[in-house]
Amino acid sequence: MDTETSSNPQGLMSVEAVQKALNRSRASVYRYANTDPENSNLPYDPQRLNPELRLNKDDPLLFHPNEVARFAKDVLGIKQVIIEIQQPAETVTQELLRAILAELQSIHELLKTRP
Repeated sequence: MDTETSSNPQGLMSVEAVQKALNRSRASVYRYANTDPENSNLPYDPQRLNPELRLNKDDPLLFHPNEVARFAKDVLGIKQVIIEIQQPAETVTQELLRAILAELQSIHELLKTRP
């Protein structure tokens, strides 16, 4: 299995990214996941695909790439597992924030030079 996945800003994988990485159906990923409708954060289960901790049971399931690779090797028996995380393209918001930061830094430097 050699998969390149895009990730969210925290570097975690969505159900869709895991589905693509494991070459399994969405339903399979949900069956593999260590979840329960009554409890949003179950104890670690080495035979299941363990999602990251959630604050709310309605939060989306997100998986750490290392957990997906461990599950693929140890449970599914996939021999070669390579998961690459790509940085998402910079958004307009990020560009704007970077420009604001640069402007604030230049104002700060200007104020420092004043007596």
